[in-house]
Amino acid sequence: MNKIDWRNFFNKKVERCKVLVIGDIMMDKYYYGDVKKFASDAPVPVAKIVNRKNSLGAAANVANNLANLGCKTSVAGFVGDDHNFETLSEQLYKSGINQEGLIATEWPTTTKVRVMSGHVQMFRMDFEDLAPRTDEQFDALKNFVKKRLNDSLDAIVLADYEKGVCTERFCGAVIKMAHNHGVPVVVMPYGDQWIKYSQADYITPNVAKINKILLTPIKTDDDDAAERAGRYLMRKFRIKNILATRSASGMTLVTEDEAFHLPTRVQEVFDSAGASDTVTAAFAMALAGGLKPVDGAFIANIAAGIVLRKSGTYAITREDILNELAG
Repeated sequence: MNKIDWRNFFNKKVERCKVLVIGDIMMDKYYYGDVKKFASDAPVPVAKIVNRKNSLGAAANVANNLANLGCKTSVAGFVGDDHNFETLSEQLYKSGINQEGLIATEWPTTTKVRVMSGHVQMFRMDFEDLAPRTDEQFDALKNFVKKRLNDSLDAIVLADYEKGVCTERFCGAVIKMAHNHGVPVVVMPYGDQWIKYSQADYITPNVAKINKILLTPIKTDDDDAAERAGRYLMRKFRIKNILATRSASGMTLVTEDEAFHLPTRVQEVFDSAGASDTVTAAFAMALAGGLKPVDGAFIANIAAGIVLRKSGTYAITREDILNELAG
């Protein structure tokens, strides 16, 4: 890995980076309360709400991480015309994220509402409709991607949470358009149908996602197995490179010619919510800024360690990373 002046990189390179995040847009809502009794009319705990928090989720959280790191960030996906979208839009505006690529549909904005007692999640309510979106809606999304590519981009992130955006047809169209403009595509995968990511430049799964595909699951602490699994997945799905997150064992970057194993920087995991979003965002930022993939993996590993020590969904900042490097 090269010796890099990281403060200079953030101040001189990252601020000029243009990154588009395409994928499943979500709103995360947290209600925090104390549970001290059960209801008189049913055997259920009662949470007295004392605080609440709204956070950008899924692809919107990836975009939020990128914006906090300093990139000029746009986000594209499907939303509803509802109160949750109003909250989402306000959050995107505050973060300076371009939201012209959000396509309105007749379905609700995907939203997850969590009720917390201390650091324990009591239950969750989901507001969503996974009915297939129309050809016209996908055409509107593709037209926005074309516009952004024509305006120049340094990287595209496809953030898949299996909520309807990342179909095989759409992913294939985005990857082809991006490559026609010389723009790398970083995929945050979901599920086991990775053929839809074929020809993507980079994919950023964790071991749990990898093991959903392998007939023989790998262990997180086995470097050789992680490399073999990476090469198998690259061949099987025609993906060019893989950055695998291995929990307490750090990360493995597998390229065509090499493999790099980066040890974890996490001493204690407090909450894993949003960690994959942060890894993908930090890695995409590094590529957009012109760094080599191994340097991108290094900074993504730093970012993951920070987020794992936070509670709930947390968007990393450049100062978080610079302070961690200094420490």
